[in-house]
Amino acid sequence: MPSTPPPLPDSAPPTRVLRQFRIVFNAVKSHFRQVEREAGLGGAQLWALSVIQQNPGIGATGLARELDIHQSTASNLVRGLVERGYVAGAREGSDRRNVALRVLPAGADVLQAAPLPFAGVLPDALASLDPETLARLERDLGRVIEQLGADPEGAKVPLAQL
Repeated sequence: MPSTPPPLPDSAPPTRVLRQFRIVFNAVKSHFRQVEREAGLGGAQLWALSVIQQNPGIGATGLARELDIHQSTASNLVRGLVERGYVAGAREGSDRRNVALRVLPAGADVLQAAPLPFAGVLPDALASLDPETLARLERDLGRVIEQLGADPEGAKVPLAQL
C-alpha cells in the first residue's frame, strides 16, 4: 500500500499568488475550450458575433470599441465571421465607406447553442465585483504590470487569442 506523501510546508505569499493566477488563467482557458467545442468558433469571434447581434448595423470601428481591441483585430474577427457565413456587411447610409454588420441566421444559431457568458468568464467575474474591490485590484495589478515591464499594447489583445 503506497504511503501518503507528507504535506508541503505552507507556501510563501508569492507562490500562493502565482497559484491564484494559474487558477484564473486555467478557468479562462477551460471556458474558451468549451466555447470552441460547443460553438465551433473561438471565444473572441463568439463575443464579436454577440456584440454584432446586440448592435445591428455596427461597423468595425464600433465593434473594436465595444470589445476594447485594436480595429485591425476587430476587422480580422469580422472577416472570419463573414467567411463562415455568420455575418454580412453592407454599405449603408450617406457615408458609403462604412460597412454595417448584421448577424445572419447561421450566426444566430451559433449564438443560441454557445455557452455563456459570450464575453468570457473573466470579464463576467470582474463585472460582478464591487467598485472598491475593482479599484484595489486595478491598482495592485498595475504594480505587477510595472514590475513586469509589460508592453501596454498587450491590453488590446483578446484573452481568447493568447
